[in-house]
Amino acid sequence: MPATSFTIGLVQMRMTADPAQNLATAERLVREAARDGATVVCLPELFRSQYFCQTEDHSRFDLAEPVPGPTTEALGAIAKEKGIVVVAPVFEKRAPGVYHNSAAILDADGSIAGLYRKMHIPDDPLYLEKFYFAPGDTGFRAFDTRHARIGALICWDQWFPEGARLTALAGATVLFYPTAIGWHPSEKARHGDAQASAWQTVQRAHAIANGVYVAACNRVGLEVGAGEGIEFWGGSFVADPFGVVIAEASRDREEVLLARCDLGWLEKVRRHWPFFRDRRVDAYGQIAQRWSDR
Repeated sequence: MPATSFTIGLVQMRMTADPAQNLATAERLVREAARDGATVVCLPELFRSQYFCQTEDHSRFDLAEPVPGPTTEALGAIAKEKGIVVVAPVFEKRAPGVYHNSAAILDADGSIAGLYRKMHIPDDPLYLEKFYFAPGDTGFRAFDTRHARIGALICWDQWFPEGARLTALAGATVLFYPTAIGWHPSEKARHGDAQASAWQTVQRAHAIANGVYVAACNRVGLEVGAGEGIEFWGGSFVADPFGVVIAEASRDREEVLLARCDLGWLEKVRRHWPFFRDRRVDAYGQIAQRWSDR
């Protein structure tokens, strides 16, 4: 019989300049999550390094790796050992000159169940990702694993309802968002609370509109790559299909956040809020246009 519940583990961590040390920290915290009962564990976006997209530097492409590669092999071994699923973000080298911001879904036997490549690529102050990453071409998918059918999107994807909808329509019961988001220190006092609130609110809305669990996994700590750097605001959280935040991490500490997902509750919420039933699929053609002047 398929499982009727599973436990998410979100690894909120602080990154150093040493990729090997970051992997060692990730391995330790993934094991901790498994020890405490997590069956599906997610790491933050680009966790093998500090957030290098604050500047445009060709030498940073040396951080990229193939999939499968060192990161998926190391975390896949833990997935197999512990019988857990791991959402493993990777700076993917697809080919010479072709790089993606990706997330590999590692099943409980250590195999790669799927790969998602970040579809929405930002270009903002200190978030110069278009220099590094080609837009994803995987589409929005859900992946069957031993413990759940899950979807993974990445950071900037969080702000786009279309990606959440399409991943939910593919059958995902939880949307994972590996993340690297934070404050520009000079803006924190004036705008910080509103920015963090908007970030959580839009994702809670994805949970409500699609009747799914949403799990956002962020990093913490100040990382100076240009100017004042970025203060990553942590706050990893899990929202249930009614949008209720059922678990939330601190703003400034490494920790493993656990949350139980009950598929019976998902079913009940969707029966009472039947958004999928009432969708007007015959009337949504304009959504595929850049803009409508009608």
